[in-house]
Amino acid sequence: MKFGTSGLRGLSVDLKGRASAVYATAFARHLLRSGLAAAGDPILVGRDFRDSSPDIAATCIGALARAGLQPIDCGTIATPALALYGLELKAASLMVTGSHIPADRNGIKFYRPDGEIDKNDELAITAEANAIGDGPLNETPAQAEDRRAAAEALFFERNTALLPTDGLVGLTVGVYQHSTVARDMIGLVLSHYGAEVVALGRSESFIPVDTEAVSQETIDHLKRWTLEHKLDAIVSADGDGDRPLVSDETGEPLRGDLLGLIAANFLGAEVVVTPVTSNSGIEAAGSYSVVRTRVGSPYVIAGMEEALAAGRQNVMGFEANGGTLTASRFIIEGQPMRALPTRDSFLPILATLYAAASERRSLSAVSASYKLAFAAADRLENFAVETSAALMAHLRQSDDNLAGFLAPVGKVASKSDIDGLRVTLDDGRIIHFRPSGNAPEMRCYVEARDENDAKALLSQGLDLIRAWAR
Repeated sequence: MKFGTSGLRGLSVDLKGRASAVYATAFARHLLRSGLAAAGDPILVGRDFRDSSPDIAATCIGALARAGLQPIDCGTIATPALALYGLELKAASLMVTGSHIPADRNGIKFYRPDGEIDKNDELAITAEANAIGDGPLNETPAQAEDRRAAAEALFFERNTALLPTDGLVGLTVGVYQHSTVARDMIGLVLSHYGAEVVALGRSESFIPVDTEAVSQETIDHLKRWTLEHKLDAIVSADGDGDRPLVSDETGEPLRGDLLGLIAANFLGAEVVVTPVTSNSGIEAAGSYSVVRTRVGSPYVIAGMEEALAAGRQNVMGFEANGGTLTASRFIIEGQPMRALPTRDSFLPILATLYAAASERRSLSAVSASYKLAFAAADRLENFAVETSAALMAHLRQSDDNLAGFLAPVGKVASKSDIDGLRVTLDDGRIIHFRPSGNAPEMRCYVEARDENDAKALLSQGLDLIRAWAR
């Protein structure tokens, strides 16, 4: 087991049983030793729809109870809903989910009573897990009080206070339900605002949907459904409901960083914190200050906290996958919206649909109005971590190595090493290589003048990685 950009990840067979008991116990001990929790305090447990998640969650509940905390079962619930309920109760929480990664993998996200854990917490939890080691540990699963209804009611209340009551009247919106835990709540919220909702593609088996690198199979579904049902948009989320997916009236997915950008303007943000992988045009697309970070919500949260410490207000952030975070209170429709400093798919979905409805424009027109460079991203799955590390070491070793590697696509003008290698070519195109922080994947991000140039550069970039690996 290892921590990545957002939580603990590994193969499901490795996480079930002892490993989940070890890390749940380690988390509880860290909370108690650090004073973040006291004996008998409540701790929430949620999960996604993966086959392995119920067993892992039950093991965690048993371990947390034996460690001296009082587990509360929130069942299958969207991660932002679990996090919001934790903030309301001032309780730590634990979400069993692998997000968008394949069904044979799973993970755990950890939350302190005040929000997501940071990198120091990760080190402390890892140290506690190492201290347990192979020593005796009770792995018996258990059940806990079910409060899923209360947690979901609080999240519904939050999301039905963001727009005018009839804010989405006139829109026909498909909800790609697949196996996301957000599927029912999304439909309820959209219906509340007057949208006509069409349920699509519900699955009882887990389907990994990556909202940052949407598969061609998923895009084909979106285009077919849009045409078949005459939809203005299709919306969805990843497995645990913290990353949005929005396609326009043609079925073409909108970039996640565009969704975050639309949310920033909807909120009237003064400070926007976003990773280096988000579109390079964000700085010029609104009246706010932009802070760039490494990839991963802990880094975005750290950037938001620094802005708050400097006395800034209306601070929010988003990742290239569209997951949107709020670090400060915002006033929406005349009412305060509390901070939710964890990825949320609902805010960017609602902000984007409202932009189309209120401006009486198609989503493709809303997207085009931002005049961002065309961006694309994809990944090579089952790409050995050791191979990724060797490639990045080679590219960082010298400018000659980097220039030689990229010679088939262009000349290097400048580079950034905030997270992976982001290279601007002499013709203004951008190509960025970055190993995934929590899965055996190598990612490539590109920006270019138009869609064809971007897709060509992305294909070339992935081919370069494959060729080097061979």
